[in-house]
Amino acid sequence: MGSSQGSTTLSADVMSLVDTLPVLAKTLIAGGAAGAVAKTAVAPLERIKILLQTRTNDFRTLGVSQSLKKVLQCDGPLGFYKGNGASVIRIIPYAALHYMTYEVYRDWILENNLPLGSGPVVDLVAGSAAGGTAVLCTYPLDLARTKLAYQVSDARQSFRGGANGFYRQHTYSGIKEVLTMAYKEAGPRGLYRGIGPTLIGILPYAGLKFYIYEELKRHVPEEHQNSVKMHLPCGALAGLFGQTFTYPLDVVRRQMQVENLQPMTSDGSNNKRYKNTFDGLNTIVRTQGWRQLFAGLSINYIKIVPSVAIGFTVYESMKSWLRIPPRERSKPA
Repeated sequence: MGSSQGSTTLSADVMSLVDTLPVLAKTLIAGGAAGAVAKTAVAPLERIKILLQTRTNDFRTLGVSQSLKKVLQCDGPLGFYKGNGASVIRIIPYAALHYMTYEVYRDWILENNLPLGSGPVVDLVAGSAAGGTAVLCTYPLDLARTKLAYQVSDARQSFRGGANGFYRQHTYSGIKEVLTMAYKEAGPRGLYRGIGPTLIGILPYAGLKFYIYEELKRHVPEEHQNSVKMHLPCGALAGLFGQTFTYPLDVVRRQMQVENLQPMTSDGSNNKRYKNTFDGLNTIVRTQGWRQLFAGLSINYIKIVPSVAIGFTVYESMKSWLRIPPRERSKPA
């Protein structure tokens, strides 16, 4: 009996503390929790996607199921989560900023009566701006996540021979070493290698994700607005459509992030670096074929549906638990 009363008192104290937090702080917490849960849930699929996108040695001709078996064989069960620590460390502030700035930008647009109406276009613009803000603030951690996920245990010899020459692959011990070496190699620019295609991709993707999600919600009866059964399908469809349009840019970003880990030519120099996003797109099509721009897309479909669906669901649930007041719903323009 005493234990029950104690837990009830603790719960009441926690909720009392939560009620004192500013709305923006609550939104940051809700967004961070949504990102961490969603990212961890699909971490194994995310790692396979990166290996396929970057044409990692021994993964170039493998399908999804074969790649999963290869990672299990080389790195064991924990190999599916290699780089997930960096991913979660990044996704918590990224998702927190993404959701929070979306709410801020959206409210600012509506309050200042900008010529965007009050319909879903507001969600599109606010979502795009929020995505860009979150990326700029957390990009170095995404770089670290990709480099760590790129490493496969049986490919860690100092040199490896092959038809295309040889290369030296450095093995990173953790996030700090990745960021330190990237900074030593190219200064602050090294920490933002691949930011171009990331921004070009995230602006329409983030905008479309929020736009489609809010547009789908608009057609759901009011009494079902907070239902998990509504959040899951709406979030899944939002992620599916948004990611499809921007996927080639994600491939360019990943390849730019691991260029210094790619095979060396016979004279010991690195392969040609992409000058910019469009050079990367053109070079990949010319040297690797247009299909490479969609490498890993099938597994991305498998990943993005639960990822975005879980993210929106946890976000909405956290907003309810944190007692964030419902905001004004967008009206059709």
